[in-house]
Amino acid sequence: MVQLFSAVNCWLKCMLLDPYNQTDHPECKSRPDSGLSAITELDPGYITGPLSSIWKEWVKWCVDFGIEANAIIAVPYDWRLPPSMLEERDLYFHKLKLTFEIALKLRGGPSLVFAHSMGNNVFRYFLEWLKLEIAPKHYIQWLDKHIHAYFAVGAPLLGSTESVRATLSGTTSGLPITEGTARLMFNSFAASLWLLPFSKYCKADNVYWKHFFEGKAHINRQQCDEMEYSSDNSGWPTTLVTIEVPTVRGTDAYPSIMDITEDITSNMECGKPTLLSFSAREVSDGTLFKTMLDYDPQSKALIHQLEKYYQGDPVLNPLTPWERPPIKNVFCIYGIDTKTEVGYYFAPSGKPYPDNWIITDVIYEFEQSLLSRSGHSFSGKPNNSSGDGTVSYNSLSLCKEWLGPKVNITRTPQAEHDGSDLQTRMNAEHYHGEDLFPNMTRAPHVKYITYYEDAESIPGWRTAVWELDKANHRNIVRMPVVMRELWLEMWHDMHPYSKSKFVTKAFRGPLRHEDCHWDYAKARCAFPEFCEYRYTFGDVHLGMSCRLKYSSTMLLRQYL
Repeated sequence: MVQLFSAVNCWLKCMLLDPYNQTDHPECKSRPDSGLSAITELDPGYITGPLSSIWKEWVKWCVDFGIEANAIIAVPYDWRLPPSMLEERDLYFHKLKLTFEIALKLRGGPSLVFAHSMGNNVFRYFLEWLKLEIAPKHYIQWLDKHIHAYFAVGAPLLGSTESVRATLSGTTSGLPITEGTARLMFNSFAASLWLLPFSKYCKADNVYWKHFFEGKAHINRQQCDEMEYSSDNSGWPTTLVTIEVPTVRGTDAYPSIMDITEDITSNMECGKPTLLSFSAREVSDGTLFKTMLDYDPQSKALIHQLEKYYQGDPVLNPLTPWERPPIKNVFCIYGIDTKTEVGYYFAPSGKPYPDNWIITDVIYEFEQSLLSRSGHSFSGKPNNSSGDGTVSYNSLSLCKEWLGPKVNITRTPQAEHDGSDLQTRMNAEHYHGEDLFPNMTRAPHVKYITYYEDAESIPGWRTAVWELDKANHRNIVRMPVVMRELWLEMWHDMHPYSKSKFVTKAFRGPLRHEDCHWDYAKARCAFPEFCEYRYTFGDVHLGMSCRLKYSSTMLLRQYL
Protein backbone atom coordinates (compact mmCIF):
# COMPACT_ATOMS: atom_id res chain seq x y z
CA MET A 1 0.00 0.00 0.00
CA VAL A 2 2.85 2.39 0.85
CA GLN A 3 4.43 1.57 -2.49
CA LEU A 4 1.14 2.29 -4.28
CA PHE A 5 0.67 5.71 -2.66
CA SER A 6 4.31 6.54 -3.29
CA ALA A 7 3.87 5.61 -6.95
CA VAL A 8 0.72 7.75 -7.21
CA ASN A 9 2.46 10.82 -5.76
CA CYS A 10 5.47 10.38 -8.02
CA TRP A 11 3.25 9.82 -11.05
CA LEU A 12 1.20 12.94 -10.29
CA LYS A 13 4.34 15.02 -9.90
CA CYS A 14 5.43 13.96 -13.37
CA MET A 15 1.99 14.46 -14.91
CA LEU A 16 0.93 17.82 -13.47
CA LEU A 17 1.65 21.04 -15.36
CA ASP A 18 1.64 24.59 -14.13
CA PRO A 19 -1.95 25.69 -14.92
CA TYR A 20 -0.85 29.18 -16.02
CA ASN A 21 2.21 28.59 -18.20
CA GLN A 22 2.00 24.81 -18.88
CA THR A 23 5.54 24.09 -17.67
CA ASP A 24 6.69 20.87 -15.98
CA HIS A 25 7.28 20.25 -12.31
CA PRO A 26 10.88 21.28 -11.50
CA GLU A 27 11.70 17.75 -10.30
CA CYS A 28 10.13 15.75 -13.10
CA LYS A 29 8.95 16.05 -16.67
CA SER A 30 7.05 13.72 -18.99
CA ARG A 31 7.13 13.52 -22.77
CA PRO A 32 5.13 11.37 -25.22
CA ASP A 33 6.65 8.16 -26.53
CA SER A 34 7.52 7.84 -30.21
CA GLY A 35 7.02 5.17 -32.83
CA LEU A 36 4.34 2.49 -33.12
CA SER A 37 4.79 1.46 -29.50
CA ALA A 38 3.28 4.80 -28.51
CA ILE A 39 -0.08 3.95 -30.10
CA THR A 40 -0.30 0.16 -29.93
CA GLU A 41 -0.24 -0.45 -26.17
CA LEU A 42 -0.29 1.26 -22.80
CA ASP A 43 2.43 0.08 -20.46
CA PRO A 44 1.33 -1.73 -17.29
CA GLY A 45 2.03 -0.14 -13.92
CA TYR A 46 0.72 0.68 -10.48
CA ILE A 47 -1.30 3.57 -11.88
CA THR A 48 -2.20 2.60 -15.43
CA GLY A 49 -3.15 -0.98 -14.57
CA PRO A 50 -2.52 -4.03 -16.78
CA LEU A 51 -1.21 -3.88 -20.34
CA SER A 52 -3.90 -2.62 -22.71
CA SER A 53 -3.95 -2.34 -26.49
CA ILE A 54 -5.17 0.65 -28.47
CA TRP A 55 -4.26 0.60 -32.18
CA LYS A 56 -2.45 -2.75 -31.89
CA GLU A 57 -5.12 -4.79 -33.70
CA TRP A 58 -5.44 -2.21 -36.46
CA VAL A 59 -1.67 -2.28 -37.06
CA LYS A 60 -1.81 -6.09 -37.12
CA TRP A 61 -4.56 -6.00 -39.76
CA CYS A 62 -2.46 -3.75 -41.98
CA VAL A 63 0.61 -5.96 -41.64
CA ASP A 64 -1.44 -9.14 -42.24
CA PHE A 65 -2.65 -7.71 -45.55
CA GLY A 66 0.77 -6.70 -46.79
CA ILE A 67 1.39 -3.17 -45.51
CA GLU A 68 4.98 -2.87 -44.35
CA ALA A 69 5.29 -1.98 -40.68
CA ASN A 70 7.64 0.92 -41.43
CA ALA A 71 4.98 2.42 -43.71
CA ILE A 72 2.73 2.93 -40.68
CA ILE A 73 3.85 6.14 -38.99
CA ALA A 74 2.64 7.10 -35.54
CA VAL A 75 2.63 10.78 -34.57
CA PRO A 76 1.74 10.82 -30.85
CA TYR A 77 1.35 14.15 -29.09
CA ASP A 78 1.35 15.44 -25.52
CA TRP A 79 -2.38 15.42 -24.85
CA ARG A 80 -1.90 17.73 -21.84
CA LEU A 81 -0.89 20.72 -23.95
CA PRO A 82 -3.13 23.19 -25.79
CA PRO A 83 -2.47 23.44 -29.54
CA SER A 84 -0.23 26.51 -29.53
CA MET A 85 1.98 24.97 -26.82
CA LEU A 86 2.39 21.77 -28.83
CA GLU A 87 4.11 23.89 -31.44
CA GLU A 88 5.90 26.25 -29.05
CA ARG A 89 7.43 23.54 -26.86
CA ASP A 90 7.69 20.52 -29.16
CA LEU A 91 7.55 22.01 -32.69
CA TYR A 92 4.87 19.39 -33.15
CA PHE A 93 3.23 20.79 -36.28
CA HIS A 94 6.54 21.56 -38.00
CA LYS A 95 7.57 17.95 -37.36
CA LEU A 96 4.20 16.66 -38.58
CA LYS A 97 4.55 18.58 -41.85
CA LEU A 98 8.03 17.16 -42.27
CA THR A 99 6.70 13.65 -41.55
CA PHE A 100 4.25 13.92 -44.46
CA GLU A 101 6.97 15.21 -46.77
CA ILE A 102 9.42 12.45 -45.84
CA ALA A 103 6.69 9.81 -46.27
CA LEU A 104 6.02 11.12 -49.78
CA LYS A 105 9.70 10.89 -50.72
CA LEU A 106 10.04 7.38 -49.27
CA ARG A 107 6.76 5.93 -50.58
CA GLY A 108 6.18 7.98 -53.72
CA GLY A 109 2.56 8.76 -52.92
CA PRO A 110 0.25 10.58 -50.52
CA SER A 111 -0.57 9.35 -47.03
CA LEU A 112 -3.74 8.11 -45.38
CA VAL A 113 -4.50 9.88 -42.10
CA PHE A 114 -6.26 8.05 -39.26
CA ALA A 115 -7.20 10.04 -36.16
CA HIS A 116 -9.22 9.01 -33.12
CA SER A 117 -11.08 11.23 -30.66
CA MET A 118 -8.97 14.25 -29.64
CA GLY A 119 -6.45 13.34 -32.34
CA ASN A 120 -8.95 14.81 -34.80
CA ASN A 121 -8.74 18.16 -33.00
CA VAL A 122 -4.97 18.04 -33.37
CA PHE A 123 -5.21 17.28 -37.08
CA ARG A 124 -7.73 20.06 -37.62
CA TYR A 125 -5.39 22.55 -35.96
CA PHE A 126 -2.53 21.29 -38.14
CA LEU A 127 -4.56 22.04 -41.28
CA GLU A 128 -5.20 25.60 -40.06
CA TRP A 129 -1.58 26.06 -38.98
CA LEU A 130 -0.49 24.88 -42.43
CA LYS A 131 -2.47 27.69 -44.07
CA LEU A 132 -0.14 30.19 -42.44
CA GLU A 133 3.01 28.23 -43.33
CA ILE A 134 2.31 27.76 -47.03
CA ALA A 135 1.40 30.37 -49.61
CA PRO A 136 -2.39 30.30 -50.16
CA LYS A 137 -2.06 29.27 -53.82
CA HIS A 138 0.06 26.25 -52.80
CA TYR A 139 -2.01 25.13 -49.79
CA ILE A 140 -4.47 22.87 -51.65
CA GLN A 141 -1.65 21.62 -53.87
CA TRP A 142 0.30 20.55 -50.78
CA LEU A 143 -2.71 18.72 -49.34
CA ASP A 144 -3.48 16.94 -52.63
CA LYS A 145 0.14 15.89 -52.95
CA HIS A 146 0.65 14.65 -49.39
CA ILE A 147 -2.75 13.43 -48.10
CA HIS A 148 -5.00 11.07 -50.05
CA ALA A 149 -7.67 10.45 -47.40
CA TYR A 150 -8.60 11.42 -43.86
CA PHE A 151 -10.42 8.94 -41.60
CA ALA A 152 -11.93 10.78 -38.62
CA VAL A 153 -12.88 8.20 -35.98
CA GLY A 154 -15.00 9.31 -33.02
CA ALA A 155 -14.30 12.99 -33.68
CA PRO A 156 -15.83 15.32 -31.03
CA LEU A 157 -16.71 17.95 -33.62
CA LEU A 158 -18.70 20.07 -31.14
CA GLY A 159 -16.78 18.97 -28.06
CA SER A 160 -17.84 16.59 -25.31
CA THR A 161 -19.90 17.16 -22.18
CA GLU A 162 -17.62 14.78 -20.27
CA SER A 163 -14.98 17.52 -20.29
CA VAL A 164 -17.32 19.63 -18.14
CA ARG A 165 -17.63 16.80 -15.61
CA ALA A 166 -13.85 16.40 -15.54
CA THR A 167 -13.34 20.16 -15.11
CA LEU A 168 -15.81 20.66 -12.25
CA SER A 169 -15.79 17.40 -10.33
CA GLY A 170 -13.15 15.10 -11.83
CA THR A 171 -13.20 11.89 -13.87
CA THR A 172 -10.83 9.07 -12.90
CA SER A 173 -11.07 7.06 -16.17
CA GLY A 174 -10.42 3.92 -14.14
CA LEU A 175 -7.23 5.19 -12.48
CA PRO A 176 -6.77 4.42 -8.74
CA ILE A 177 -7.10 8.06 -7.70
CA THR A 178 -9.93 10.11 -6.22
CA GLU A 179 -12.13 12.30 -8.39
CA GLY A 180 -10.72 15.34 -6.61
CA THR A 181 -7.17 14.33 -7.49
CA ALA A 182 -8.28 13.67 -11.06
CA ARG A 183 -9.82 17.15 -11.20
CA LEU A 184 -6.65 18.74 -9.83
CA MET A 185 -4.63 16.99 -12.53
CA PHE A 186 -7.10 17.62 -15.35
CA ASN A 187 -7.36 21.34 -14.59
CA SER A 188 -3.59 21.72 -14.75
CA PHE A 189 -3.75 20.66 -18.42
CA ALA A 190 -4.86 23.53 -20.66
CA ALA A 191 -5.68 20.90 -23.30
CA SER A 192 -8.64 19.88 -21.15
CA LEU A 193 -10.54 22.91 -22.46
CA TRP A 194 -9.92 21.74 -26.03
CA LEU A 195 -12.83 19.32 -25.57
CA LEU A 196 -15.31 21.79 -24.09
CA PRO A 197 -18.73 21.66 -25.78
CA PHE A 198 -19.53 24.67 -27.95
CA SER A 199 -22.34 26.02 -30.11
CA LYS A 200 -22.72 25.03 -33.76
CA TYR A 201 -24.09 28.51 -34.46
CA CYS A 202 -21.11 30.61 -33.28
CA LYS A 203 -17.86 31.02 -35.19
CA ALA A 204 -14.63 32.79 -34.37
CA ASP A 205 -13.15 35.51 -36.56
CA ASN A 206 -11.53 34.45 -39.80
CA VAL A 207 -7.86 33.70 -39.22
CA TYR A 208 -6.65 35.62 -42.29
CA TRP A 209 -8.17 39.03 -41.62
CA LYS A 210 -7.43 38.61 -37.91
CA HIS A 211 -3.72 38.47 -38.68
CA PHE A 212 -3.86 41.65 -40.73
CA PHE A 213 -6.23 43.51 -38.42
CA GLU A 214 -4.44 46.38 -36.70
CA GLY A 215 -6.56 46.35 -33.56
CA LYS A 216 -6.67 43.49 -31.08
CA ALA A 217 -5.02 41.01 -33.36
CA HIS A 218 -4.77 38.31 -30.73
CA ILE A 219 -8.44 38.15 -29.77
CA ASN A 220 -10.66 35.58 -31.44
CA ARG A 221 -14.08 37.19 -31.20
CA GLN A 222 -17.10 34.97 -31.72
CA GLN A 223 -19.96 35.86 -34.00
CA CYS A 224 -23.24 33.97 -33.61
CA ASP A 225 -26.02 33.76 -36.16
CA GLU A 226 -29.68 34.24 -35.27
CA MET A 227 -30.19 30.51 -34.71
CA GLU A 228 -28.10 30.75 -31.56
CA TYR A 229 -30.68 32.99 -29.96
CA SER A 230 -33.85 31.56 -31.52
CA SER A 231 -33.04 27.89 -30.78
CA ASP A 232 -32.72 26.28 -27.39
CA ASN A 233 -29.41 25.27 -25.83
CA SER A 234 -27.07 26.25 -28.72
CA GLY A 235 -28.21 23.29 -30.81
CA TRP A 236 -27.58 20.77 -28.01
CA PRO A 237 -30.36 18.52 -26.69
CA THR A 238 -30.56 20.19 -23.27
CA THR A 239 -28.96 22.73 -20.96
CA LEU A 240 -25.38 21.56 -20.49
CA VAL A 241 -24.67 22.78 -16.98
CA THR A 242 -26.88 23.83 -14.09
CA ILE A 243 -25.12 24.85 -10.89
CA GLU A 244 -26.60 25.42 -7.47
CA VAL A 245 -25.10 28.41 -5.69
CA PRO A 246 -25.73 29.96 -2.28
CA THR A 247 -28.32 32.72 -2.18
CA VAL A 248 -25.96 34.91 -0.12
CA ARG A 249 -22.30 35.07 -1.16
CA GLY A 250 -19.55 35.21 1.39
CA THR A 251 -15.94 36.26 1.12
CA ASP A 252 -14.94 32.61 1.45
CA ALA A 253 -16.60 30.44 -1.16
CA TYR A 254 -15.96 27.22 0.73
CA PRO A 255 -15.76 27.92 4.44
CA SER A 256 -15.80 25.41 7.25
CA ILE A 257 -19.04 23.79 8.39
CA MET A 258 -19.11 26.09 11.47
CA ASP A 259 -18.77 29.16 9.24
CA ILE A 260 -21.61 27.94 7.02
CA THR A 261 -23.88 27.39 10.03
CA GLU A 262 -23.08 30.81 11.45
CA ASP A 263 -23.67 32.52 8.10
CA ILE A 264 -27.04 30.82 7.63
CA THR A 265 -28.28 31.73 11.09
CA SER A 266 -27.07 35.33 11.00
CA ASN A 267 -27.39 36.48 7.39
CA MET A 268 -30.10 34.51 5.63
CA GLU A 269 -33.22 32.54 6.11
CA CYS A 270 -33.36 28.90 5.13
CA GLY A 271 -34.56 28.63 1.56
CA LYS A 272 -33.83 27.23 -1.84
CA PRO A 273 -30.43 28.09 -3.37
CA THR A 274 -30.15 29.82 -6.72
CA LEU A 275 -29.94 27.64 -9.86
CA LEU A 276 -27.85 28.98 -12.74
CA SER A 277 -28.01 27.32 -16.17
CA PHE A 278 -25.48 27.52 -19.00
CA SER A 279 -25.67 26.63 -22.69
CA ALA A 280 -22.81 25.33 -24.83
CA ARG A 281 -21.98 28.88 -25.94
CA GLU A 282 -21.84 30.06 -22.34
CA VAL A 283 -19.50 27.20 -21.47
CA SER A 284 -17.07 27.75 -24.32
CA ASP A 285 -16.97 31.56 -24.18
CA GLY A 286 -16.09 31.52 -20.47
CA THR A 287 -19.40 32.77 -19.06
CA LEU A 288 -19.67 29.65 -16.87
CA PHE A 289 -16.22 30.08 -15.33
CA LYS A 290 -16.61 33.85 -14.86
CA THR A 291 -19.92 33.29 -13.08
CA MET A 292 -18.31 30.67 -10.84
CA LEU A 293 -15.42 32.96 -9.92
CA ASP A 294 -17.12 33.94 -6.66
CA TYR A 295 -17.73 30.31 -5.76
CA ASP A 296 -14.73 28.37 -7.06
CA PRO A 297 -11.06 29.39 -6.71
CA GLN A 298 -10.01 27.31 -9.72
CA SER A 299 -12.11 29.37 -12.12
CA LYS A 300 -9.39 32.03 -12.33
CA ALA A 301 -6.92 29.55 -13.84
CA LEU A 302 -9.55 28.18 -16.23
CA ILE A 303 -10.42 31.68 -17.45
CA HIS A 304 -6.71 32.35 -17.99
CA GLN A 305 -6.31 29.14 -20.01
CA LEU A 306 -9.41 29.85 -22.09
CA GLU A 307 -8.42 33.42 -22.93
CA LYS A 308 -4.73 32.73 -23.58
CA TYR A 309 -4.74 29.36 -25.32
CA TYR A 310 -8.10 29.40 -27.14
CA GLN A 311 -9.63 32.85 -27.58
CA GLY A 312 -6.14 34.29 -28.01
CA ASP A 313 -4.71 31.48 -30.14
CA PRO A 314 -2.72 32.96 -33.07
CA VAL A 315 -3.92 30.28 -35.52
CA LEU A 316 -7.45 29.24 -34.58
CA ASN A 317 -9.91 29.30 -31.72
CA PRO A 318 -10.57 25.54 -31.71
CA LEU A 319 -13.89 26.04 -29.91
CA THR A 320 -15.67 26.88 -33.13
CA PRO A 321 -17.50 24.58 -35.60
CA TRP A 322 -15.59 22.56 -38.16
CA GLU A 323 -15.88 22.93 -41.88
CA ARG A 324 -15.09 20.00 -44.15
CA PRO A 325 -11.31 19.67 -44.42
CA PRO A 326 -10.13 20.46 -47.98
CA ILE A 327 -8.91 16.88 -48.51
CA LYS A 328 -10.03 14.81 -51.48
CA ASN A 329 -11.41 11.90 -49.46
CA VAL A 330 -12.94 12.34 -46.01
CA PHE A 331 -14.49 9.53 -43.96
CA CYS A 332 -16.23 10.31 -40.67
CA ILE A 333 -16.74 7.20 -38.50
CA TYR A 334 -18.45 6.95 -35.12
CA GLY A 335 -20.68 4.87 -32.87
CA ILE A 336 -24.34 5.55 -32.06
CA ASP A 337 -27.20 4.25 -29.88
CA THR A 338 -25.29 4.16 -26.61
CA LYS A 339 -26.44 5.95 -23.46
CA THR A 340 -24.42 9.18 -23.39
CA GLU A 341 -24.16 12.06 -20.92
CA VAL A 342 -25.41 15.40 -22.26
CA GLY A 343 -26.00 17.55 -19.16
CA TYR A 344 -25.15 17.92 -15.46
CA TYR A 345 -26.44 19.44 -12.25
CA PHE A 346 -23.76 20.53 -9.78
CA ALA A 347 -24.01 21.71 -6.18
CA PRO A 348 -21.43 22.84 -3.61
CA SER A 349 -20.17 20.05 -1.36
CA GLY A 350 -18.93 22.31 1.44
CA LYS A 351 -15.44 20.86 1.02
CA PRO A 352 -12.35 22.75 -0.16
CA TYR A 353 -10.98 22.58 -3.71
CA PRO A 354 -10.66 20.21 -5.55
CA ASP A 355 -13.65 18.43 -3.96
CA ASN A 356 -15.90 21.48 -3.74
CA TRP A 357 -18.53 20.37 -6.30
CA ILE A 358 -20.70 17.27 -6.38
CA ILE A 359 -22.90 16.05 -9.21
CA THR A 360 -26.52 15.95 -8.10
CA ASP A 361 -27.95 14.71 -11.40
CA VAL A 362 -26.86 13.63 -14.87
CA ILE A 363 -28.90 13.93 -18.07
CA TYR A 364 -28.43 11.20 -20.68
CA GLU A 365 -29.53 10.83 -24.28
CA PHE A 366 -30.78 7.36 -25.20
CA GLU A 367 -33.24 5.97 -27.75
CA GLN A 368 -34.38 9.41 -28.94
CA SER A 369 -35.21 10.58 -25.43
CA LEU A 370 -33.57 12.36 -22.50
CA LEU A 371 -33.32 10.62 -19.13
CA SER A 372 -32.12 11.72 -15.72
CA ARG A 373 -29.77 9.57 -13.65
CA SER A 374 -32.78 8.22 -11.75
CA GLY A 375 -34.31 7.05 -15.03
CA HIS A 376 -37.07 9.66 -15.28
CA SER A 377 -37.71 11.39 -18.60
CA PHE A 378 -36.35 14.89 -19.03
CA SER A 379 -37.52 17.79 -21.17
CA GLY A 380 -35.41 19.04 -24.05
CA LYS A 381 -34.83 18.36 -27.72
CA PRO A 382 -33.43 14.82 -28.10
CA ASN A 383 -31.20 13.96 -31.04
CA ASN A 384 -32.29 11.45 -33.68
CA SER A 385 -29.98 8.96 -32.03
CA SER A 386 -27.68 8.86 -29.02
CA GLY A 387 -23.91 9.08 -28.99
CA ASP A 388 -21.09 6.61 -28.41
CA GLY A 389 -21.03 6.66 -24.61
CA THR A 390 -18.56 9.55 -24.45
CA VAL A 391 -19.45 12.06 -27.18
CA SER A 392 -23.06 13.05 -27.88
CA TYR A 393 -24.71 12.37 -31.21
CA ASN A 394 -25.01 16.02 -32.29
CA SER A 395 -21.25 16.45 -31.84
CA LEU A 396 -20.27 13.26 -33.66
CA SER A 397 -22.75 13.72 -36.50
CA LEU A 398 -21.85 17.33 -37.34
CA CYS A 399 -19.82 15.88 -40.21
CA LYS A 400 -23.09 15.01 -41.95
CA GLU A 401 -23.19 18.71 -42.83
CA TRP A 402 -20.17 18.02 -45.03
CA LEU A 403 -22.34 15.85 -47.29
CA GLY A 404 -23.87 17.40 -50.39
CA PRO A 405 -27.54 17.78 -51.41
CA LYS A 406 -27.78 14.22 -52.79
CA VAL A 407 -26.58 11.33 -50.65
CA ASN A 408 -26.60 7.56 -51.13
CA ILE A 409 -27.52 5.73 -47.93
CA THR A 410 -26.88 2.03 -47.30
CA ARG A 411 -27.58 0.03 -44.15
CA THR A 412 -26.15 -3.46 -43.63
CA PRO A 413 -25.48 -5.76 -40.68
CA GLN A 414 -22.07 -5.26 -39.11
CA ALA A 415 -21.38 -9.00 -39.18
CA GLU A 416 -20.56 -10.94 -42.34
CA HIS A 417 -23.67 -11.09 -44.52
CA ASP A 418 -24.94 -12.19 -47.94
CA GLY A 419 -26.85 -9.00 -48.74
CA SER A 420 -30.31 -10.30 -47.82
CA ASP A 421 -30.66 -7.66 -45.07
CA LEU A 422 -29.24 -4.79 -47.12
CA GLN A 423 -31.25 -1.55 -47.41
CA THR A 424 -30.43 1.32 -49.76
CA ARG A 425 -31.76 4.76 -50.55
CA MET A 426 -30.18 6.45 -53.53
CA ASN A 427 -29.97 10.23 -54.01
CA ALA A 428 -31.60 11.04 -50.70
CA GLU A 429 -32.20 14.76 -50.33
CA HIS A 430 -30.02 16.44 -47.74
CA TYR A 431 -30.54 20.01 -46.59
CA HIS A 432 -27.49 21.80 -45.25
CA GLY A 433 -27.55 22.24 -41.49
CA GLU A 434 -30.07 19.45 -40.96
CA ASP A 435 -29.49 15.89 -39.81
CA LEU A 436 -29.95 13.14 -42.37
CA PHE A 437 -31.68 10.19 -40.73
CA PRO A 438 -33.09 7.44 -42.99
CA ASN A 439 -36.40 5.70 -42.42
CA MET A 440 -34.95 2.20 -42.49
CA THR A 441 -35.84 -0.87 -40.47
CA ARG A 442 -33.78 -2.67 -37.87
CA ALA A 443 -34.15 -6.37 -37.09
CA PRO A 444 -34.10 -7.20 -33.37
CA HIS A 445 -30.70 -8.00 -31.87
CA VAL A 446 -28.84 -7.05 -35.07
CA LYS A 447 -26.17 -4.36 -35.01
CA TYR A 448 -26.04 -2.35 -38.21
CA ILE A 449 -23.65 0.00 -39.94
CA THR A 450 -25.19 2.85 -41.95
CA TYR A 451 -23.15 4.45 -44.74
CA TYR A 452 -23.85 7.96 -46.05
CA GLU A 453 -21.86 8.56 -49.24
CA ASP A 454 -21.43 11.54 -51.55
CA ALA A 455 -19.05 11.51 -54.50
CA GLU A 456 -20.87 14.00 -56.71
CA SER A 457 -21.35 17.38 -55.00
CA ILE A 458 -17.68 18.41 -55.29
CA PRO A 459 -15.97 17.03 -58.43
CA GLY A 460 -12.98 14.87 -57.52
CA TRP A 461 -13.86 14.77 -53.82
CA ARG A 462 -15.61 12.06 -51.80
CA THR A 463 -17.28 12.39 -48.42
CA ALA A 464 -18.63 9.49 -46.37
CA VAL A 465 -20.13 9.07 -42.92
CA TRP A 466 -20.32 5.67 -41.20
CA GLU A 467 -22.58 5.17 -38.19
CA LEU A 468 -22.05 1.96 -36.22
CA ASP A 469 -24.70 0.74 -33.80
CA LYS A 470 -23.46 0.32 -30.21
CA ALA A 471 -19.83 1.13 -31.06
CA ASN A 472 -18.15 2.47 -27.92
CA HIS A 473 -16.02 5.60 -28.21
CA ARG A 474 -12.92 4.17 -26.56
CA ASN A 475 -13.07 0.74 -28.19
CA ILE A 476 -14.13 1.61 -31.73
CA VAL A 477 -10.60 1.45 -33.13
CA ARG A 478 -10.35 -2.15 -31.89
CA MET A 479 -13.62 -3.34 -33.40
CA PRO A 480 -13.12 -5.99 -36.12
CA VAL A 481 -15.95 -4.49 -38.21
CA VAL A 482 -14.25 -1.08 -38.24
CA MET A 483 -10.89 -2.60 -39.15
CA ARG A 484 -12.54 -4.65 -41.90
CA GLU A 485 -14.30 -1.61 -43.40
CA LEU A 486 -11.20 0.57 -43.16
CA TRP A 487 -9.13 -2.07 -44.88
CA LEU A 488 -11.68 -2.68 -47.66
CA GLU A 489 -11.87 1.04 -48.37
CA MET A 490 -8.07 1.31 -48.39
CA TRP A 491 -7.80 -1.72 -50.70
CA HIS A 492 -10.47 -0.32 -53.01
CA ASP A 493 -8.73 3.07 -53.24
CA MET A 494 -5.28 1.61 -53.81
CA HIS A 495 -6.29 -0.88 -56.51
CA PRO A 496 -5.92 0.37 -60.11
CA TYR A 497 -8.91 -1.70 -61.31
CA SER A 498 -11.51 -0.50 -58.81
CA LYS A 499 -14.66 0.48 -60.69
CA SER A 500 -17.00 2.16 -58.21
CA LYS A 501 -16.54 5.38 -56.24
CA PHE A 502 -16.87 3.49 -52.94
CA VAL A 503 -16.35 -0.16 -52.06
CA THR A 504 -19.44 -2.32 -52.62
CA LYS A 505 -21.74 -2.99 -49.65
CA ALA A 506 -23.58 -5.89 -51.36
CA PHE A 507 -22.00 -8.55 -49.14
CA ARG A 508 -19.32 -9.13 -46.54
CA GLY A 509 -17.45 -12.39 -46.20
CA PRO A 510 -14.51 -13.58 -44.11
CA LEU A 511 -11.15 -12.07 -45.06
CA ARG A 512 -8.85 -13.79 -42.56
CA HIS A 513 -8.63 -17.25 -40.99
CA GLU A 514 -9.72 -15.65 -37.71
CA ASP A 515 -13.03 -14.67 -39.33
CA CYS A 516 -14.00 -18.32 -39.88
CA HIS A 517 -15.70 -20.16 -37.02
CA TRP A 518 -17.59 -23.37 -36.27
CA ASP A 519 -21.37 -23.37 -36.68
CA TYR A 520 -22.52 -25.81 -33.98
CA ALA A 521 -26.14 -25.74 -35.18
CA LYS A 522 -25.15 -27.04 -38.62
CA ALA A 523 -22.10 -29.01 -37.46
CA ARG A 524 -19.81 -27.39 -40.01
CA CYS A 525 -17.72 -24.29 -40.52
CA ALA A 526 -19.80 -21.18 -41.01
CA PHE A 527 -19.65 -19.48 -44.43
CA PRO A 528 -18.94 -22.75 -46.32
CA GLU A 529 -18.44 -20.83 -49.57
CA PHE A 530 -15.43 -19.13 -47.96
CA CYS A 531 -14.32 -21.40 -45.10
CA GLU A 532 -13.52 -25.09 -44.72
CA TYR A 533 -12.53 -27.46 -41.94
CA ARG A 534 -8.76 -27.94 -42.09
CA TYR A 535 -7.15 -29.28 -38.93
CA THR A 536 -3.62 -28.23 -38.10
CA PHE A 537 -1.57 -29.66 -35.25
CA GLY A 538 -2.09 -27.47 -32.20
CA ASP A 539 -5.74 -26.62 -32.80
CA VAL A 540 -7.57 -26.98 -29.49
CA HIS A 541 -11.18 -26.47 -30.61
CA LEU A 542 -13.28 -26.82 -33.75
CA GLY A 543 -13.34 -23.12 -34.53
CA MET A 544 -9.55 -22.97 -34.77
CA SER A 545 -9.67 -25.58 -37.53
CA CYS A 546 -11.98 -23.49 -39.70
CA ARG A 547 -9.82 -21.73 -42.26
CA LEU A 548 -10.21 -19.79 -45.49
CA LYS A 549 -10.50 -21.83 -48.67
CA TYR A 550 -8.78 -19.14 -50.72
CA SER A 551 -6.10 -16.54 -50.17
CA SER A 552 -7.05 -13.14 -48.79
CA THR A 553 -5.91 -11.53 -52.04
CA MET A 554 -8.37 -13.62 -54.07
CA LEU A 555 -11.20 -12.81 -51.66
CA LEU A 556 -10.46 -9.10 -51.80
CA ARG A 557 -10.91 -9.03 -55.58
CA GLN A 558 -14.65 -9.49 -55.06
CA TYR A 559 -14.83 -5.99 -53.59
CA LEU A 560 -13.42 -4.12 -56.57
